[in-house]
Amino acid sequence: MNVQNTDLAVAGKHTADATTVEEGLAIQEQQAKFDSVSATEVAMQNTLLTPRFYTTDFDELDAIDVSPVREDWDQLIAQMVSDPNKGHFRKNEDWDTVDWDNMEPGLKKEFIDFLISSCTAEFSGCVLYKEMKRRGANKDITQLFQLMARDEARHAGFINDALREAGVAVNLGFLTQKKKYTYFRPKFIYYATYLSEKIGYARYITIFRHLQAKPEHRFHPIFKWFEEWCNDEFSHGEAFALLMKTDPKLTSGKNVYWIKFFLTAVYATMYVRDHQRPAFHEALGVDPDWYAHEVFTKTSALSEQIFPITLDIDHPRWQPTLERLHRANVQIAEGKKAGGVGGKLKELAGSAKAALCFASLYTIPAKKHVVPESTRLEPVY
Repeated sequence: MNVQNTDLAVAGKHTADATTVEEGLAIQEQQAKFDSVSATEVAMQNTLLTPRFYTTDFDELDAIDVSPVREDWDQLIAQMVSDPNKGHFRKNEDWDTVDWDNMEPGLKKEFIDFLISSCTAEFSGCVLYKEMKRRGANKDITQLFQLMARDEARHAGFINDALREAGVAVNLGFLTQKKKYTYFRPKFIYYATYLSEKIGYARYITIFRHLQAKPEHRFHPIFKWFEEWCNDEFSHGEAFALLMKTDPKLTSGKNVYWIKFFLTAVYATMYVRDHQRPAFHEALGVDPDWYAHEVFTKTSALSEQIFPITLDIDHPRWQPTLERLHRANVQIAEGKKAGGVGGKLKELAGSAKAALCFASLYTIPAKKHVVPESTRLEPVY
């Protein structure tokens, strides 16, 4: 009876209109019967370059006292409660018809991979935030995570709508049950998720502004929704900045080394992942190296609100090392594809080169600055 009632409650509804994460996920569950096995298998992969699902010490999160940042906190929560993007993430008259059958095969493959990866990343945030809301008793923290989970469920649902037009979609309910979860301590969740949200904002707004100037490169209508989308990402990043602001130890002392590690890992992963999609970036009219530098520049400027360091992305060693890292990743992929002893040796050699590249990036001296008293920022790009 409960299942039938849920089906009736979500019938005819869209994830864009869901006011809670529970409602959004119920709608997704009803749609799961249409979802593609192959797309779900791609989303299930666990590699250094694929989005992961995380779990953490929820009791430690629940113990956070936001009193030191109460004024900024209440302003941010009020903005999120007002729900400016309710109803936005759905197809309307601005959604152009996409000729998937005649799309260039290389572009189609890379674009579907991009959508699956993006859907998995959005849903990863939804799963983590929803679990914190479920387990916690701290009203401030559970309210925040409920609001963020609501947003991420909408984003994932919207991407799945786009994927279904191509004949594929990700079974998000299956991912929740079956995908491997990685444990991170809360402070690592803060660093990684803060950077994920802020770099997500920088990525989406850079593409959106580029396509505003050159609409002839907008080969799919989903890019028209990127401005409101990235503003959600921006707000989520603001929330994690405030969480870190409640405890000065998180952004000082030996933790600065961890901040540098996560900055380096997130930037390097983005660079390598984007260079796996040459046809996608060519169709957008974007040079991947230019795009990476633009995104790194924006993310670095934003992260000055809470991190006492930024990476020196103009250092003479930075770009050449990223290029070597990309070549090492290609060697790893070729080794895996070849198989056998020779393939394994090639894969191991590529992994060793990649590790050396990461060490080289990490040891580039960081730029230091004084963190402002208030972390609050507004989107301006």
